[in-house]
Amino acid sequence: MDKKNTRLKRALKVRSKIKKLNVNRLSVHKTSQHIYAQIISGDGSTTLASASTTQAEIKHDLKHTGNIEAAIKVGKLIAEKAIEAGISEVAFDRSGFIYHGRVKALADAAREAGLKF
Repeated sequence: MDKKNTRLKRALKVRSKIKKLNVNRLSVHKTSQHIYAQIISGDGSTTLASASTTQAEIKHDLKHTGNIEAAIKVGKLIAEKAIEAGISEVAFDRSGFIYHGRVKALADAAREAGLKF
């Protein structure tokens, strides 16, 4: 089993538990150059808010888009968008990634901006 399939298997387990709770989830995906965050409805059918380092409003402020500083900006922006949409509580879906580095920085920034996990 390779690294990607192992990560996807972890992600599937977490998502199945979140789906049973039927709450909105903050899903995070990262690549070597970018980080993406989405708030997805409890049934998984619609995206309620999204933010990523590919968006112009974040990208022009950063020198690099694949570091912790970029993850903090994305975390703050997704929390602001969620609060505007009337969402204050979500379940954190790290998509099988280890809770460390950029994923942790995004989660901490979202919590500081007012989102509850």
